Amino acid sequence: MKRFAAFMCLFACVAVAQDRMPPIPADKLTPEQKKAQEMLASTPRGTAGNAGPFVPLLRSPELMNRLQAVGEYLRFKNSIPQELVEMSILTVARFWTQPYEWNAHYPLALKAGLKTDAANAIAEGRRPAGLSDDEQMVWDFSNELLNNKNVSDATYARVAKRFGEQGVVDLAGLSGYYQTLAIVMSVARTPAQADSAIPTLLPYRR
Repeated sequence: MKRFAAFMCLFACVAVAQDRMPPIPADKLTPEQKKAQEMLASTPRGTAGNAGPFVPLLRSPELMNRLQAVGEYLRFKNSIPQELVEMSILTVARFWTQPYEWNAHYPLALKAGLKTDAANAIAEGRRPAGLSDDEQMVWDFSNELLNNKNVSDATYARVAKRFGEQGVVDLAGLSGYYQTLAIVMSVARTPAQADSAIPTLLPYRR
């Protein structure tokens, strides 16, 4: 109980930390930043994309342009099925205790077909029960990569057999991309969505 209270206190301190890189007023945007916003709005994210990680990333518009193009492929055109894409994103968000990404992708994961019990288990940092074969291999791949900085031969072979070498690379790239976003938001102290009904994540217990 004391440990739980300590986690809550720690997360509360992080949650109320000042946003280091809030949205830039429209009249303060450089021509390069305006163009970067326009390019982002033209993607499947639409104007809703100008939030979360793209608020701090706008400080480096060229990096933002290149990253968002990578993210567009990994999120919307990945060779891995969408449910598994969203499951992998949740796993990264959970590992980094990244509330913005978690709140954004939790409902998307459920809509894509991930069971609520599975998503909630990920939120609690435990292996979900009753996963399909595909979900199990993606869970294993993502967690081994995050925690061990590698994947076992057995896990690699399962993913490669099911989705091919492209699937292996796409899944690894997905993890790397969302870790990059999590790192940027951690540095910027990007706040979670104020109106989210998703439960607050406790710090990840490594």
